[in-house]
Order: sequence, then structure tokens, then C-alpha cells
Amino acid sequence: MTSAAVQTPSPQQGNGELQYTDADFRRIAAILMEDAGIALPASKSPLVYSRLAKRLRALRLKSFKEYCNFVQSDEGTSERREMMTALTTNVTHFFREPHHYEELKTRVAPSLLERARRGERIRIWSAGSSTGQEIYSVAMTLLDMEPELAKYDFKLLATDIDPKVLEKGREGLYSNAVMANVSDAFRSRFFKKIDGPIEPSWQIRPEVRSLVSFKELNLHRPFPMRGPFDVIFCRNVVIYFEKSMEEAVWSRFNTVLAPGGYLFVGHSERVSGPAANTLRTCGVTAYKKQG
Repeated sequence: MTSAAVQTPSPQQGNGELQYTDADFRRIAAILMEDAGIALPASKSPLVYSRLAKRLRALRLKSFKEYCNFVQSDEGTSERREMMTALTTNVTHFFREPHHYEELKTRVAPSLLERARRGERIRIWSAGSSTGQEIYSVAMTLLDMEPELAKYDFKLLATDIDPKVLEKGREGLYSNAVMANVSDAFRSRFFKKIDGPIEPSWQIRPEVRSLVSFKELNLHRPFPMRGPFDVIFCRNVVIYFEKSMEEAVWSRFNTVLAPGGYLFVGHSERVSGPAANTLRTCGVTAYKKQG
């Protein structure tokens, strides 16, 4: 994921400048659970303070109680989204967990490309796409196999709960440091180098970006699309959900995944619940839908 990961900073509680209590933390944790299905254990209380203190200062609020009251009011709808963004960290890399891209290239893509050449509809979804490195890694893998992919009914969808990271994905502009896992051949073929005052940046070429649609989507809510999807990537996202939410998401993926379709999950994740009756392992953290 790409992941919406909640990270723990060095211990830092309210220093008297902003009033912050255990009750405030519990309210914020309940909001995050309600909105996104993400569980915040008590050990994350220092994170909540450090991440949200700047939001309180921007709003000229003196206590987290005031902040909670505001984000739970009609006037605080947009700030509630800002809170969600502040409490989730999007971690992603190009070609992260490379065995999945090898699986895509050798086992999955050949039949998808064959079907596309026959005029069939093919759809691939990156759920929890963050700033786009995952879906662009998929696109580059496929374009390396079929340079004229755009002429077929072959589309890629990237979704995330955070509209800010989606905008970065649409722009497709990455720093030199982010490009570490991209081969020289792929850099020259799929990126445009943009010289900067300190170091160059790299922008995904339009022919790659044109294959991808970026859409805002909350996995905690019913999916607005019916699919079917031939491949779904959802890696290092579901691990942050509580158990019932995790099983509900697997079931929703199962519903929109085409028979014979593939689901790729994170290295610490395993499909559980009712979906496990249909989604069977077919490789390292890879599943195939039976039937």
C-alpha cells in the first residue's frame, strides 16, 4: 500500500499548552473507528497528541475537548477529514513486495492480455493506493509486456480514503529518493526527468497515467462499484482494522472479484472469515477466487 498505517512517535503527552485527557483520546479513537474501521489502542495516545496538536493550533483551540466537539459538529465536517489524514500515514514504494509483480507477470497477466486482445473487458484495482506507486508499478509491468495496452478495454483503478494522496498520485511526480526500486530501463521508458535545484524529480509519462483512474473510497463503507475486477491489490491496509471489519472487507472484495480473479494482500495479512471459503491461496500472500 500501500498502507494507512498508524505510527507511534517518541512519547509526548500534553505539555500544558493544550489540554488533553484520556477521555479525549477515547473520543478520537471512536471517531477513527466509526469513520475508517481503524483501531487505535491506548498506546497510540502520544501519537494522537503529536499529530493533532498542529490542527488545534491552526484552529486556535486550547483543548482536545473543544476539538472533539468541533469535528463532531456539522461545521466540523471538513476538519474531520483533516483529522483522518493526520492520523494515517501512507507508506508505499515502487515494486514493493516484488514477488507479487513477478506473479502478476508470469501467472496472471498473460491470460488477461490474451483476453484483452480478444476484446474482453479487464479491470485491476489498487485499494489503498496512497500516492500511486503501487498502481503505476502494475501499469509499468503490463506495458512492458504489451506496449499498446491503451487500445484495449484494460483499465486500472486506484482508490484511497485520503484525497490529498490521490492528487499526488494523479500528478505522478516523485523525488529521486522514491525512485530507488525503479530500474534504469523503466525510468527512461516510463518517466520524464525534471531537473531541480537540488536533485531531479521524475514524472510518470502521460501514456502510463492515462491507464489509471484515481478515486476516493473508504473501505469501511459499502463499495460503490460492482466490478467485476480481475485483480485486486490490497496490501498492508486491512491489518489496521479490527477483526470484524477485516472480515467484512475480505467479503466485499470477494463479491466484486471475478471468478478466477486474484487478490494480493500484505505480508502480514491473511484472508479470514466467510471469504476464506472462496479465496484460496495460490502463492505467497496471493489468493485466487474459486468458481
